Amino acid sequence: MTQTSMLQYEAPWPVFGLDWCKTPAPGQQLRPRSSFRLGISSFTEDYKNRIAVVGLQDERVLVEDDYTDYPDFTILAEAQHGYPATSLQWQPASASSYAWSQKSPSSELLATTGDALRVWEYTNDVPQVVSSYVGGRQTTNAGGHRLSLKTVLPGQSKVASQNTGAPLTNFSWNEKAPGLIVTSSIDTTCTVWNIDTSTAITQLIAHDREVYDVAWLPGSTDIFVSVGADGSLRAFDLRSLEHSTILYETPAPKNVPPPSASPSTSARPPTSPLLRICFNPADSNYMSTFHMDGSEIQILDMRSPGQPVMELKAHRAQVNALGWSATETPLLATAGDDCQVLLWDLANYMQISTAASRSRMNSPRPDAKKQVISDPVMAYAAQSEITGLAWSPQIAGMSMNTGQTTAPGEWLAIAMGRSIKALKV
Repeated sequence: MTQTSMLQYEAPWPVFGLDWCKTPAPGQQLRPRSSFRLGISSFTEDYKNRIAVVGLQDERVLVEDDYTDYPDFTILAEAQHGYPATSLQWQPASASSYAWSQKSPSSELLATTGDALRVWEYTNDVPQVVSSYVGGRQTTNAGGHRLSLKTVLPGQSKVASQNTGAPLTNFSWNEKAPGLIVTSSIDTTCTVWNIDTSTAITQLIAHDREVYDVAWLPGSTDIFVSVGADGSLRAFDLRSLEHSTILYETPAPKNVPPPSASPSTSARPPTSPLLRICFNPADSNYMSTFHMDGSEIQILDMRSPGQPVMELKAHRAQVNALGWSATETPLLATAGDDCQVLLWDLANYMQISTAASRSRMNSPRPDAKKQVISDPVMAYAAQSEITGLAWSPQIAGMSMNTGQTTAPGEWLAIAMGRSIKALKV
């Protein structure tokens, strides 16, 4: 009998946001039902969007590869969201998050952005109840699951009116202090929130145009980076907000003059917006980003600002999503409109880049060239364009009620239209 290598689910609406639950079960033992729970959000043009938590219908799909006559996942709880959720994330599985979950082990938090920052509480008060055999298979009752709105923070802006807040494009949940969330907005600002007190700690004008993504530096409660429509990647330190550090700017197109509306000789021509920014959790010196409508992924080193140290070239259409695995191996997943998921093992390249970075600190080499990489270690062809992806936590082998044990590893979930597939990596 072969181990399952793919799980599938068809949602009732087009899926945009998705994230794996990260909170361990009490006693730090990851159980299938807590490990294999996904938060998902819809993207429809009306004001009737939804978010939902989906989980396994039967844990034996993890060890038996013949459960194909019904969906692997089912909706455990859902809620109305109105405005489409631009991002959905579960609270990090940090030490303080685990201490909180011990106080209320049946509850977990997730957050969404859209017209506001919303914090939701997912509750499973009623234990799973085993029912009778149906069609030769044992089914379970998913009763007792609830998804309730806990906090709404309206994204109020210094540059917006007092009655309306500008839409939020994304957010980052601090791993070290899960009470802190930083959001990005189309009104050029970033806001740091304390969700425990429902207050804004600080708000700053971060870019010249819309801010599209933001990320905390791993291990820090003070430093975060952001990318936006002005084509820049910037770093901010809450201890010194008088200035920001520009780590990277997309190259200005050739033979394009500066905007005529700006007489400044220092004004840059319009450049390609940067859409996403993501840190490598195994080595926070490295970040990945990509341009709007771009098929390449840029890998940046905070120790060598100014230009990418690596560029990944294998996609044949625009990139839509990327994410680093939680393992010590620097494995990056990328996906896009070419219907491909590509996995990149960058360990050897990073060793070369780190050595070059140390050399430049001793003898600066501004002409150092980036490494161009075009050989992903794995490729998966999907049926349609991929709009999002998410890595599961690193999961140890788990004992089933049948006496079998699952293989350890990670799962990569991808969203394409209404379909979600989870691939064993």
